[in-house]
Amino acid sequence: MDQKNANIQTANKNNEKLLNELQKVIHQLELSPKHQLALTDADLTTPTGLRDAIEAAKELQAVMNAQIHPALVRLKAIQEQRRRFEKWKAKFSQILSRHLNNLFIHMGNDIGESKRNSNNELTIMKHTSLHRELAAYTELMHWCKAMDRKSFMALNKVYTSSLSKLYERDIKLFLEDAKLRINAGHLSNSKEDIRKSTGPPSDWLLGVDKEFWAQESNTEERQRFDQVLEAVLSELEPICLSEQNFCVSFFQLDILSPTTKNTQTTLDEVDVKSNQEILPSLPKTKIEKKINEEVRKMMGDIFACIEPELIGFIQYHERMDSTYSMAVLVRLGRHVMSANDTGSFLSMTYGSALVHVKRNYDKLMHAHLKSIQEVRIIKKSKCGILPFVANFEYFAKTAEQIFKETERRTDLDKWYLKLLTVMFETIHSIASEHPKTPAEVIRMENFHHLYALLSQLKIGILDQFRKDAKQKYSEALSAYVTRYFGRPLEKLNLFFEGVEAKVSQGIKESEVGYQVAFSKQELRKVTKEYHGREVKKGLDHLYKKVEKHLSEEENLLQVVWRAMQEEFIQQYKYIEDLIQRCYPGSMISLEFSIEDLLQYFSEIARSH
Repeated sequence: MDQKNANIQTANKNNEKLLNELQKVIHQLELSPKHQLALTDADLTTPTGLRDAIEAAKELQAVMNAQIHPALVRLKAIQEQRRRFEKWKAKFSQILSRHLNNLFIHMGNDIGESKRNSNNELTIMKHTSLHRELAAYTELMHWCKAMDRKSFMALNKVYTSSLSKLYERDIKLFLEDAKLRINAGHLSNSKEDIRKSTGPPSDWLLGVDKEFWAQESNTEERQRFDQVLEAVLSELEPICLSEQNFCVSFFQLDILSPTTKNTQTTLDEVDVKSNQEILPSLPKTKIEKKINEEVRKMMGDIFACIEPELIGFIQYHERMDSTYSMAVLVRLGRHVMSANDTGSFLSMTYGSALVHVKRNYDKLMHAHLKSIQEVRIIKKSKCGILPFVANFEYFAKTAEQIFKETERRTDLDKWYLKLLTVMFETIHSIASEHPKTPAEVIRMENFHHLYALLSQLKIGILDQFRKDAKQKYSEALSAYVTRYFGRPLEKLNLFFEGVEAKVSQGIKESEVGYQVAFSKQELRKVTKEYHGREVKKGLDHLYKKVEKHLSEEENLLQVVWRAMQEEFIQQYKYIEDLIQRCYPGSMISLEFSIEDLLQYFSEIARSH
């Protein structure tokens, strides 16, 4: 009897537990008629209908993710309820997908969104209004990602395609507006300008004579280009960031899998299982890397036009004026260096564009270098200042305005060293080959010009070149004076060289005059050959020769003439000194004085 009572109590307890479990399951799997209606007949166009749909979708997700004992899942009633859930889910997913699909397509075709603002600032159309409109559907998009991955991916693709068209239209209009602002002041609509902008570069190079240059830009034009370029880069940044932030939130790009998963449906069962197995094994850094890749991929699809359009915009202006490639290198480099997130889509896009710009900059500098090596010199007339020497002032001043105190300074300094090295080599090469102008004159004039210019520019890295230019100028001046001034008192110089030879052999200076060949009579005979009038005539002839050699542009004639005067005075003093030492008391002297010489040089210089 006791055993029977015990069995009855056990059965009652089991029945009670079963009842509680069934009531719990019924409660867990219960979806109210209101929610059922909101799912099957959803109205996503009104705030009330949207609110009801979100609430019903959350409830459906909750009941489909309810934790039920595996043994109970096989119950027929539960299986039937699951099929009803699947039916409601499929119906609601279809309604949601159709609505969002149409909404996305409409946004991409909205012509009004591409209109520019009415004020005079260079701005690109913002799409915060579209984001605000779509933000109301964020929770439903998350639901779709968790409950119907196939529909979610399809919607993602439609959104990406539609917004890509919209941004492409906006960005093209934006960059066209930027071009117009840069070209303000130019006859940019003329056929000639169009030819220049689409054909090969017809620009200036260091080794090309200035008369063959295309019209170079002035400082004001470069500043306008730099300002517009800064506006372009600065405007693109918030647009991309705004779109990225929206997409991360709207499409849940900041997580690899939904926070809540439908573990009861066969639709996601395989994907969910694989995610649950893979994610725990991935370190945090790899998860973050994977997320960043997903974000960049979507941004790359939406803004696929940015890189080609930006590079096209840059190339257009590089063809107009090659100095713009310097400005772009500095400005774009600054944006890349200052990026908060170097792995973001726009940072990588700017980085990719920067690689293109750097490549073009190096090509430009190499073209300058090659133009120096292949410089064409007119050999029928005197050489003068070589084109690359004359043009270096414009090149350096332009480059300094652009690169001064910037992060890309080393890119300029590297090419400065290469260019100046080749310039020095080419000056020597041309000097040794020119048929009309003496080599000393070519070196003297061009190194003097470089020395004066480098002293004026005060570019630290070129200081050694400045010193070298000064030394080479001085050496060339000395060599020219030695070669062309020579020894105007040649016979006297030869006479006293013989005197010095005797002294070096051991004869006393005071006894040299007793040598027959170097007697006082012989000395008088030689000195009488150099009358003041003849000396002046020889100097006048020499001045004309120097004048013929030198170019007017460098204006070194008086410098050379003064050097020749100093050389003559040194020779004069040398002869007078030897006369006093070797022929003391002989009363022998040259027939003209140093004062006479100074007067000859002065009169000749004034007469020409």
